[in-house]
Formats: sequence, structure tokens, C-alpha cells
Amino acid sequence: VHVSAETGEGIDHLLEMIALQSDVLELKSNPNRRASGFVIEAQMEPGMGPTANLLVKRGTLKVGDAVIAGQFSGNVRALINDHGVKIKSAGPSTPVKCLGLTSVPEAGAEFQAMSNPREAKSISEQRLAEERDSSLRAPERKASLDDLLSMTDISSVQELAIIIKADVQGSVEAVQHALDQIRSDKVKIKTLLAGVGNVTANDVLLASASNAIILAFHVAKENGVVALAKREGVEVRLYHVIYELLDDAQEAMTGLLEPEAREKVIGQAEVRQIFTVGKRSVVAGCMVVSGRVRANAKARVKRGGDEIYLGSVSSLRRYQSDANEVRDGQECGMRVDNFKDYETGDIIETFEVEKIAPSL
Repeated sequence: VHVSAETGEGIDHLLEMIALQSDVLELKSNPNRRASGFVIEAQMEPGMGPTANLLVKRGTLKVGDAVIAGQFSGNVRALINDHGVKIKSAGPSTPVKCLGLTSVPEAGAEFQAMSNPREAKSISEQRLAEERDSSLRAPERKASLDDLLSMTDISSVQELAIIIKADVQGSVEAVQHALDQIRSDKVKIKTLLAGVGNVTANDVLLASASNAIILAFHVAKENGVVALAKREGVEVRLYHVIYELLDDAQEAMTGLLEPEAREKVIGQAEVRQIFTVGKRSVVAGCMVVSGRVRANAKARVKRGGDEIYLGSVSSLRRYQSDANEVRDGQECGMRVDNFKDYETGDIIETFEVEKIAPSL
């Protein structure tokens, strides 16, 4: 059936064809039984708490029924139909918004009306325990987002482990899709959990055991989460703009890469004369032939083009005074720490090591 969402063309024909097919296929459902069906969408709504849009597949869902939806249970406090009107019951093929669950189930989860609240709660606790046991693994260390930004040992962490919490399933999918677009052969994002609802204590415990960070979009932290996260050393970041979340995730991935170390030669000095000062100290009288030499800079002694010693400039003097820097064309006296075997014509090369920020 050809339809247009913009003009509404074909919608009536579509509904007629659905009704026709249901008659031809003899699709029927028993309304006289406990309700069951699927969660279409779920969210945490201010002033209402967890709400779930349910589609009843069979049976009749009534206000006051005990239900289990995915991993969470509750009692139906209110049912609201697709026109925003409160109703007392919903039969087969009826979409309703349900209030009364203890937390936000995942979209696509099955729901089932139970005989009593204790049975629903027992099943919920069992499912939550099974998920927690399967997700938790032995911890190695805690990680915060700031730690990851400063990490330099790529061998210790090759994946950025994250937990995503958002207000609705659509937001969860949008965040996951956006994170998947960050392409890198060096670092990968590993999503341990992506769910709807506020950040809970279980999320913090999972992050603690898995060395993960929690990225929360348009949701808050439940009571006790702040203290638990601080005690467990888990980083929880709240966002209201998706681009800020993506920027932080990308910076964290970059922080896992080892910076590239690059040497930059800053000056060379040629040994022209050798002086013995006291019984043990040897000073090289030098002429700076290029760049500049600095006190305390890293240095290598080269002879005939080969490096014979690597250390740092322990003393730099010009005339009778200490100097911080001597430039091209000037004379100076130098000592490289723990090296005494200078020869005329040796080159003392000073350099610095630059760390180049890596890229994904």
C-alpha cells in the first residue's frame, strides 16, 4: 500500500487492508485472560516517574494489575490511551501508556500481567540478579574520564568501556549510532550497557567492575548514586547536548593512545679544548656552531658522526658565570653529567623531546 506521511495519502486504504488481512487470516486474540504484549517505548517523565508505552497483544490490562515488563515490575497506577485520556482497561491491539513500574524497561521488552505483586517482584529480582551476574567481571582498576584523557600506555587499555543511560530508547539508539560513527583502528568503544532511565546503583557497580565510565543523556542520578560512585571511583558524566557527549568520548578515545615522541635538535657545540678542574672534574671548552645550547637540556656526545654518550648538560658557563643559554657563534664551557672522555672535535648536541598528540 503506497502511503504518504506528509499528505496522509493512502492511510485509509492501509487501514482497510489491515482489517481485510486480519479477517482473511482469522487473526484473533482472547481478551479474557491476563494481559501480555510488548513495550513500544519507555521513558522517565518528570512528575510521573517511569512510564512505558505498551501494546497489548492478548488479554486485557487493567488498572491495579501487577505486571512485569522486561526486568522491572510494578502495579498499574494509570492507563492513558493514544488520545491522552485515562482509561480503566486496555484489550488486545490497544496501545496505552502505563504508569506504575519501578524503573524504565527497554523498548521491545515483553510485559506480562501477573497474579500478584509478590510474584512480579520475585521475577524482577531474579532477572536483575541474572543480568548483574552475567555482566560483572573481576575489576583491574577504576577509571575516570580525566584518567583516560591522560593515559599514555596503550597496552593497558585498548578499549573505551562505557555505559549509556538516556531518557528514551530513541535517545539511546541515537547516542549509540553517533558513537559508532567515530571510526578508529587504534581504539574501539565497548558498550557494556545501553538503557533507559536514571543512573542507578547497579550501573555504578557494573562500571566499577568493568573499568567503565557512565555517559548519561537527559537523565539524572538516583538517590545514593553520587556517594556510591565516589566510593567506587566511577566517573558519571551528565549531558544535555549530544555533541558535548560525543566530544568527550572522542577525547577519551584519543587519551588512550600513546603520544608520539619526537626529538627536536636545538643546538650543537664543537669541543675545541679540554680543561681539568680539580682532581675529577673535566670541562669541555666549546664553540656553539648551530642553534643554542641550554643548561639541563638533554645532550648526546657524538664522535665521527656516532653517538658515544647520552645524558644531559649538568653545567654551562660563559666566561666565569653560569649561563642558562649560549647562542650560535659564542664560546662556553660545558659538562655533560657523568662523562669525562672528551676529545677535540667532539660534537655535543642538545635536544628536547616533543610529545605529539595522537589522532584517531
